[in-house]
This record gives sequence, structure tokens and C-alpha cells, in this order.
Amino acid sequence: MYAMKKTIELTDPRTLRALAHPTRLALVGLLRQHGSLTATQAAGMLGLNTGACSFHLRQLAKYGLVEEVSSPGRQKPWRATAQSTSWPAVTSGPEMAAAVQLLSTVVAEHYVTLMFRWLERRTDEPVEWQEAAWFGDLLLHMTPQELTAVGKQLEVLVAPYQQRVVEQPEQRPAGSRLVTMLHVAIPREEGSYQKESGNQNEREDSV
Repeated sequence: MYAMKKTIELTDPRTLRALAHPTRLALVGLLRQHGSLTATQAAGMLGLNTGACSFHLRQLAKYGLVEEVSSPGRQKPWRATAQSTSWPAVTSGPEMAAAVQLLSTVVAEHYVTLMFRWLERRTDEPVEWQEAAWFGDLLLHMTPQELTAVGKQLEVLVAPYQQRVVEQPEQRPAGSRLVTMLHVAIPREEGSYQKESGNQNEREDSV
């Protein structure tokens, strides 16, 4: 069985710029979810034509983000090369800084789209999923070291559920489904604590 790498770190600005495209982000996400897909299958899921999808897959393969799977037949399936993607938080040089800013912005826009899609459809979802979904924020006082430690603890906590996506699908219990967990924790601007309200958490009925 194919063992996908846990993560791939992007250190070349050309690779970051290649991934900074909504369709390419969506393709990588699909392949991570399904294991492997042909260009035709992926195009059908994204509402694209096969030619456009093949072009984007080839561009992703050029930078090592996806790869073709050896199999019989004319159309080869594609698969992602890693379960997740990371890039440096601190950069050196203007080219890398610009590439990181571009990719981070496209990813942030993707996150916003996911949240709005959920808000649009959530009343049509089963009540148990409406109640289980998270939507809120917390204000915390932390050092950089504490924030780093919390992030590592969260990775350990969710790892068993992440493995169910592709590596161990047989471990999925009845009633489970794919869930996107966004992990964003950012330091506030100095003085912004008094300017902006925080601790907005829909699950606790606060406003």
C-alpha cells in the first residue's frame, strides 16, 4: 500500500507560486481525500473540463506536489505526494517573502470560502452535525513557546483521525464523515485587546 509522506515543506518560491491557485489547491485537496483520481474524475468533481484539469495536474507534478500512478489504461490516475503542505513562517529575501504572502493569501481566501459554504448549507445538515461544528474564537495570553507547544499538542490529538482519511479508511466508525479543521492562531496587534471584542463563540451562545 502506498505510504504518503506526512508533509512536504515548500522552500522554493517557484513552487509556492505554482500552488497559489484556487484550482490547484482544490486538486491537491481532492487527491489527499480520495487517494488517487484521474484527470477526468477530478474534473467532474470540480466542474472543469479534463484538458484544464490535466494542465493543472502537470504543473503541480512539475514541482513535486502530485505524481502519476503507474497503472494499466490510457488515462493514469494522479495522487498527492504528501498529506499536508507547509512553508516557512519566516523568510529571507524579497522573492520568497512575496511568494509566501501570495500563497498564504490564496489559502486564507480558500478557508473563508469553506466557512461561507458551511454557513449557507448548515440548516440543511443533520442537527447533530450543526451542534458538533465549531465556529468561534478565544482570546489567550501566551508566549511564543507556549503557542508552539499547544500547536504540537493539537497535532498529536488529531493524528488518529487524520490517518483515517487515506491511510486507514477501515478505521472510520459508522456515522463519521470528512471534516475540515482550520487551525489559525495569530498574535494580536499591540493595543487591539481594548479595540476589538473577543471570545465570540457560537457554541456558547455569546455575541
